[in-house]
Amino acid sequence: MTSEDDFASRTAARVTATADRMSGNLTQLSQDLYGVLAGAITELQGDQVILEMLRASIESNLETVAQVVRYDLAPAEIQAPPAAVEYARRLAQRGISSTALLRAYRLGQEQALAWSLDRIAAEEPDPLVAYTAGQTFTAITFRYIDAVSEQVLVIYEAERERWLANRNTVRAAILADLIDAQALDVGAAEAALGYRLRQHHVGVVLWQADDDSASELRDLERLLIRLARSLGSTGQPLFAAQDRATAWGWIPLGRSTRWTGEPDTGDLAADGVRIALGAPGAGPEGFRQSHLDALRAQYVATLAQDRAAAVTAFSQAEVRAAALLAVDLESTRRLVGDTLGGLAEDTESAERLRETLRVFLSTRNSFAATAQLVHLHKNTVKYRVDRAVEARGRGLDEDRLDLELALIACRWLGTAALPVLVPQHNARG
Repeated sequence: MTSEDDFASRTAARVTATADRMSGNLTQLSQDLYGVLAGAITELQGDQVILEMLRASIESNLETVAQVVRYDLAPAEIQAPPAAVEYARRLAQRGISSTALLRAYRLGQEQALAWSLDRIAAEEPDPLVAYTAGQTFTAITFRYIDAVSEQVLVIYEAERERWLANRNTVRAAILADLIDAQALDVGAAEAALGYRLRQHHVGVVLWQADDDSASELRDLERLLIRLARSLGSTGQPLFAAQDRATAWGWIPLGRSTRWTGEPDTGDLAADGVRIALGAPGAGPEGFRQSHLDALRAQYVATLAQDRAAAVTAFSQAEVRAAALLAVDLESTRRLVGDTLGGLAEDTESAERLRETLRVFLSTRNSFAATAQLVHLHKNTVKYRVDRAVEARGRGLDEDRLDLELALIACRWLGTAALPVLVPQHNARG
């Protein structure tokens, strides 16, 4: 045997001996690695089931590494152990990031390799053999980690997609039952939704009103979270995508019967995003009713098109009235035409007069209060009210209720509330 052959033989023997030593110390080494990983990966802390699966994954990976090193297996022959596969699947089901999965492999490799190199250095008297054996051991373990981490990541992603699809199907079925007022197990529904039904809620509809909007569903979800915080909620809202441009949401209010803040609309109008809010409701029935209210508010905003506000809240009395008027648009248009006369024209000047008159009536005919609300001089308000009365063709006290309803319809439903043909009156603003 040449000196080179002898060197190679001693190096191979040292590598094998280290693998055997790893197998012989499997329990203690696994425990040591578990202590390091469980303490370093915060996403795993507090979940005893996941931690026990981590322990099993560590032990099975170490045992497999020892076999791969002992027999110098090729990458194509390396298979992730079953415990490691199940651990990856369970992380995906719990929504724990793949970063936590891969970090465990990196930290585990670092610790196991340090242990192995220490054994080689302590037990091999020839420094050159020790150095070469360490390089060999390192190369094999890197090969193992590369192959196995890729396998478990693929398994993780596949399981995550499958689990999310299944969860979304279950959630959609439960939401449908809740909205249809079907009898169900509240506890089981809460577990499936990840949302507490036995509290107060605000139903929300979010949608992209602008076809050219660059917003995506994740943007709508982030907006729902921001909206929840602005309304004083401290809980996690429930988000349910309906299509590529529409989502439903529920904001938890806990014991509160109403929201405590003002909606944070930000730059919604510029982004082409609209929000409809239901009135707060309690329990499963309040969950349902607030959602239905939000849908009615959405319908009001949809009819108004680009004239809709960024947020349309069903808790507003005028929005509730507009929602009723929107049910029968043909009758509403007749009401508007008959009641407003020349004020029902589809012009900017007529719209200004209608809006000023609507606010004027809501303030009990106060010129000063109206001026403050619409940010105009009191004389300008009086001028516009006079022009509105002239365009209408009759006084404000005549058919007062019809007049207020017609103005509300025009304010919240936009041109959808205007008759197709109206008499041509002078509606100068």
